[in-house]
Amino acid sequence: MHYYVRWANNQSSRLKAMEDLKELQAVQLEKLSVKQCFSQTQLQFTVDAWLQIIECRRVLKWTYAYGYYLPREERTKKQFFEYLQGEAEVGLERLHHCAEEELQHFVDETDDPSTDFDDFRKKLIGLTKVTKTYFENLVKALENDLADVAVDDSK
Repeated sequence: MHYYVRWANNQSSRLKAMEDLKELQAVQLEKLSVKQCFSQTQLQFTVDAWLQIIECRRVLKWTYAYGYYLPREERTKKQFFEYLQGEAEVGLERLHHCAEEELQHFVDETDDPSTDFDDFRKKLIGLTKVTKTYFENLVKALENDLADVAVDDSK
């Protein structure tokens, strides 16, 4: 049941992220553009972050199906998988928080351009890249059936 609940939660979060991306593109980018004196093209990094969140939610959702079918007797592989999955969730939550909560601060802020916005931009771009790389590596590890785990669990 645990695996299904987590699968469903990530699907729900993915659908919510898709709605949030639409809201960003329809309303928030224009507000942000005016308030921060950036063109909407210069704010593409926010869209890129949301697209990455949506993709990561899709991948994370399916890791729960993978985990469900991972044989219990392969304890070391299962532990390694759960570690990778946990780290992926933490990284994704960090990116999601930044794209959602921290961005909202700049959308709702007064009409004066913020000097903190450039720091936010660098942070969001960095988190997006790091999260993308981590998830690409996670997918490769799963495609290779966690081949890096070479411990004999029969002992």
